[in-house]
Amino acid sequence: MKNIFSSIKLTIVSMVLFAVIYPLIITVVAQFSPNRGKGEIILTRGKVVGYKTIGQSFTDNKYFWSRPSAVGYNATTSGGSNKGPANAEYLTTLQARIDTFMVHNPSIPESQITAEMVTASGSGLDPDISPESAKIQIKRIADARNIPEDKILSLVESQIKKPVLGLFGPETINVLELNIRLDELK
Repeated sequence: MKNIFSSIKLTIVSMVLFAVIYPLIITVVAQFSPNRGKGEIILTRGKVVGYKTIGQSFTDNKYFWSRPSAVGYNATTSGGSNKGPANAEYLTTLQARIDTFMVHNPSIPESQITAEMVTASGSGLDPDISPESAKIQIKRIADARNIPEDKILSLVESQIKKPVLGLFGPETINVLELNIRLDELK
């Protein structure tokens, strides 16, 4: 009987702590973050075009492409494909992505395609690509927009976000922000 009362007390304390106090603390902390915890929005000409932390699909040749998404860039169903590297369906999907990339970027050898351009991130919502992934797309975009490659390369290099304190994490480029700047090029 003593154990039952102890268990009930622990359950009640846990419920109050994790269902009331913890969410309240997170809500208060969120009020001091950008956009009050609702995510960092990206505006173009006063119009919301997306969020800084949620990827979007770009498939037009005149834009930089994002990482593929296993969830169709749907933030309500965030997640990966959960298929392993020996799964036949997964390998078929990867090959289709490689083939599509090669059709749109014929000047790039298949060996130079970065893994992130054909594999989805764990969340399926990654908004960033590496500078290498951006650079292998420059020729396609330059041809589609009739803009010199070196001008697009300069744009890519200006959009690189360095690792935190120069140590933590890789260099990244937010694809939506890069494409917005690309549209602003004359």
